[in-house]
Amino acid sequence: MEKEVVTVGLDLAKNVFQIHAIGSDGEVLVRRKLRRAEVIRFFTDLPACLVGMEACASAHHWGRELMALGHEVRLMPPAYVKPYVKRGKTDAADAEAICEAVTRPTMRCVAVKTVEQQAVLMLHKSRDFLVRQRTMLINGLRGHLAEYGIVTRVGAGGVTASLKALHDEQSRLPAHARSALHGIAAQLRALSSEIDRLETQILAWQTSRRLATIPGIGPITASAIAAAVPDASLFRSGRQFAAWLGLTPRPHSSGGKERLGGITKQGDGYLRRLLVVGATAVMRVARKDASPQPWMAQLLERKPTKIATVALANKTARIAWAVMARKEVYTPTAV
Repeated sequence: MEKEVVTVGLDLAKNVFQIHAIGSDGEVLVRRKLRRAEVIRFFTDLPACLVGMEACASAHHWGRELMALGHEVRLMPPAYVKPYVKRGKTDAADAEAICEAVTRPTMRCVAVKTVEQQAVLMLHKSRDFLVRQRTMLINGLRGHLAEYGIVTRVGAGGVTASLKALHDEQSRLPAHARSALHGIAAQLRALSSEIDRLETQILAWQTSRRLATIPGIGPITASAIAAAVPDASLFRSGRQFAAWLGLTPRPHSSGGKERLGGITKQGDGYLRRLLVVGATAVMRVARKDASPQPWMAQLLERKPTKIATVALANKTARIAWAVMARKEVYTPTAV
């Protein structure tokens, strides 16, 4: 009787994929390479089984394709798969490690995103990329103007002043410098227009209104969280969700002594940055408020502002998990 494949480790690539498949007794049944065009045909001929992949480029696409064929797909962070690599760095060794890691009962997996969720995240990443490009242009414009003694302040007002100085015929800018900076100014205006267009599309995605009611989470952050976390039940608690975002202290214990360091900064850096920026805004308002929330007031008394801000971002993440997991509307409390 021919043995049946029950678990497959699939090492993803652009053109040549590596397969490592085992049976119910752990015996290796298939160990081979597949061309890109052969992947779907191979899995179509297999009975429904467990397929493990690293959560890397194109993983969500292949996850959706294999799930449509009836297979159970689990995506794992590459850092969690690496300890199972026995020796060397080869595609075959990686596929074997993936096959071994996916069978571990305590392995933490990544939910396969839908096409729509990936598209919304692409809007976010594109906007973030353009914002960084715009910042580079603004800094370049300010730096060039400073060479001629035209110094403007930081912020939106400084950009307006820089553009005004550029178009001021009475300024000290020579013709060649003015011509060079007009190109930067034109790119700056085009980028700002494109950023506004992307923001409009992000705000039109109406699946994250409950998250947007949480202090420190605006429409941009709410849609990013909703798109990046397809299934909140993958996390057992809000504490685990905050740890996934890298907002928890790094523990270190030795000889019975325990010490907490800075935050781990693991996980999605974009979401973490959005939450910290939102917490910064909330903390700024709290410092000006005559009667801030007791929890926040006590935290500010004991800790520096930056540490308190990250702690607030951690709490915001845990509240966001509760709203998503329980499908409830945020209710302010007195804590």
